[in-house]
Amino acid sequence: QYTLLPLDDCPTIPALTRSSLHRCLQRHGISRLPEVEGEKPVKTKFKSYPIGFFHIDIAEVQTAQGKLYMFIAIDRTSKFAFVELHREAKRRTAGDFLRHLVEAVPYRITKVLTDNGTHFTTPGAGGSAAPLIVEALAKGETVWAHAFEYACAQLGIEHR
Repeated sequence: QYTLLPLDDCPTIPALTRSSLHRCLQRHGISRLPEVEGEKPVKTKFKSYPIGFFHIDIAEVQTAQGKLYMFIAIDRTSKFAFVELHREAKRRTAGDFLRHLVEAVPYRITKVLTDNGTHFTTPGAGGSAAPLIVEALAKGETVWAHAFEYACAQLGIEHR
């Protein structure tokens, strides 16, 4: 009652199961946390997003074969998820992942959200260069660009 610990964090007695401990706490009227006095925070709904807004990230995964890199994309509205495992996590890999995502998704991708990692953007650039790449391509100029941002520009996807 004083520690405000959830049931799973309570010290266990070897003779009691989790459900036995819960019944004991219920019997003594302490199975729930006490109501907090004062103003309760107002619950707000999450902002709604149009379909086609993907969050893309990368994570290292340890497997029996060694270290792999997991690229994952999740649509914020439909919760459509797309995953690829790669032995290397290069900038080109991130650009190819975006192209494979576009092929796999049954609707148009309008925006992607990534962190500022080197796989997704040029370090220190202060934002995506995709709009500048689109301009240069429209003028027929030769472009040297980050692979992921170049893929965004080619596919007409806003990169945040």
